[in-house]
Amino acid sequence: MLIEPGKLLAEINSPDDLKKLDQTQLVQLCDELRQFIIDNVSVYGGHFGASLGVVELTVALHYIYNTPKDQLVWDVGHQAYGHKILTGRRDIFHTNRMYKGMSGFPKRKESEYDAFGVGHSSTSISAALGMAVAAKYKGDNEQHHIAIIGDGAMTGGLAFEGMNHAGVSNSNILIILNDNCMSIDPNVGALKDYLTDITTSSTYNKAKDEVWKILGKVSKFGPNAREVISKVENSIKSFVLSQSNMFESLNLRYFGPVDGHDINHLVSVLDDLKNIKGPKILHCVTVKGKGYGPAETGNQTTWHAPGKFDKLSGEIRKKTYDTPQPPKYQDVFGHTLVELAEKNDKITGITPAMPSGSSMNIMMEAMPDRAFDVGIAEQHAVTFSAGLATQGLIPFCNIYSSFMQRAFDQVIHDVCIQDLPVNFCLDRAGFAGADGATHHGAYDVAYMRCIPNMVIASPMNESELRNLMYTSQLPREGKAFTIRYPRGQGVMPEWKTPFEEIGIGTGRKIKDGDDVAILTLGHIGNYAVEACELLEKDGLNPAHYDMRFVKPLDEQMLHEIFSSFKKIVTVEDGCIMGGFGSAILEFMAENNYSAQVTRLGIPDRIVEHGEQIELHAECNFDPKGIAKAVIALSERVLSKK
Repeated sequence: MLIEPGKLLAEINSPDDLKKLDQTQLVQLCDELRQFIIDNVSVYGGHFGASLGVVELTVALHYIYNTPKDQLVWDVGHQAYGHKILTGRRDIFHTNRMYKGMSGFPKRKESEYDAFGVGHSSTSISAALGMAVAAKYKGDNEQHHIAIIGDGAMTGGLAFEGMNHAGVSNSNILIILNDNCMSIDPNVGALKDYLTDITTSSTYNKAKDEVWKILGKVSKFGPNAREVISKVENSIKSFVLSQSNMFESLNLRYFGPVDGHDINHLVSVLDDLKNIKGPKILHCVTVKGKGYGPAETGNQTTWHAPGKFDKLSGEIRKKTYDTPQPPKYQDVFGHTLVELAEKNDKITGITPAMPSGSSMNIMMEAMPDRAFDVGIAEQHAVTFSAGLATQGLIPFCNIYSSFMQRAFDQVIHDVCIQDLPVNFCLDRAGFAGADGATHHGAYDVAYMRCIPNMVIASPMNESELRNLMYTSQLPREGKAFTIRYPRGQGVMPEWKTPFEEIGIGTGRKIKDGDDVAILTLGHIGNYAVEACELLEKDGLNPAHYDMRFVKPLDEQMLHEIFSSFKKIVTVEDGCIMGGFGSAILEFMAENNYSAQVTRLGIPDRIVEHGEQIELHAECNFDPKGIAKAVIALSERVLSKK
């Protein structure tokens, strides 16, 4: 269903159309754009609060700058819905995050207006600086490069690295700090407190007002604007520095804070800043969820990505079931961690800005002195966990699989080389769904498996997750312990089973069979159970083994399998290259076995967004895909039953 835009928005098919509007019409356009986002997300789902908060900023940027020649880099990407709507994607916006539809994040292949693809945070400043330096190198001194960084992304270390370089680059880059005090959950840390101090300081705001009074006259000076600003700087620099401005100390000209919802003031400010060369930062204060009452005044974490909802009542639509449903793996993790911590006072929890997403918030509420949200800082989360481990504590470091990629060096250098018993719980392993390629947990088995002093396991159900967590907190000689599990529900409505230790490197046989053996790792093994049921209707009886560990492998079980079967199918929800199936092939080669092996998993290409089951089917490891692989090995034809 195509949702009709408002009168002005209906005429905007590109920023060129936007520039035809009189400035007095921009308030109405912002209202229409905000309503269009509300109308679509309420019906189709998606991210919500962040894009509502930058409606005025988005309109002002495209009104003032010459996009796509002037390049906008959004950080993080779920701020960019308004940007996409204004840049020719209004009529396909209803396909946002759907299989084969529009990406929920900026994507270079999707539009020339998407200057840089982004899903993970804190990348914008470095990327925009690279673009600005390239423009300078090519002799283009008129092109503008704008990094719009918000939703907590400024807490990421990469953002500081980018600012540190930008301050000495003399490049034409504008950093816009979208300060809404939120990421998915409320922002934490000293930077949040610092920005709050700036926005509430009457002394600092007096300095800001003086700057804007002077800047209001800049346009009259034309090409001499830089000279004017240089003179202004000398008179206010000591005053600004007396307020200990962190950005000025990095040699970034600081402007603000400004009201991010005053479209006319934003247009004026950005028009003035165009005439100021060199690196600069505009501090823009916004409200996440602006313009939709429940999102503004309610739980902003809930309204970050609420799913479908009734836009009139604000009621979030949730599926109802006639029978008890299994919990999400993340919730099993959260409750189990508290349960274990009650028995073991050495256990601590760490998350990089995902307490609600990972369910670490359960421990943070129950044991606030033992659970830590370190902000969007995966590298710090890992090394902080290593520090805890050196003092005899047992850290459970919970990071989404795709975000763990950002801390790979710390896992090697700070944890595994030192043989420290840090437990990594990787949520969203496998396909993440509608978030797409930037969020798929495709690579963790491959990149963790190559590191010495590392155990890697994956539960097939909630009971196994509990038992693996229990096992990982028992005394052991060093070795990091990785437990990976997918986004979404498990399979056990009655999931709170008694704890049992699982021998490290031991698998289990799910069913006996003949001719073909199916070897699975993790939750995807439940697909193999369904596949076996399909195959039995056609007279096939494959064996099924839940290997549970990919490092170390259950070698005793594998010897039995390769001694009994010459046809094997491996199934994993990770990349085929270097993953679980590769580990099985390595075992086969090292032990001189001979067998036909079919590997099913995420292929060696970028897989885009969609529902998990859609992506599993695309990659042929859904139940039907597994069944087809077994049939192909069995040289049998599927009946038409």
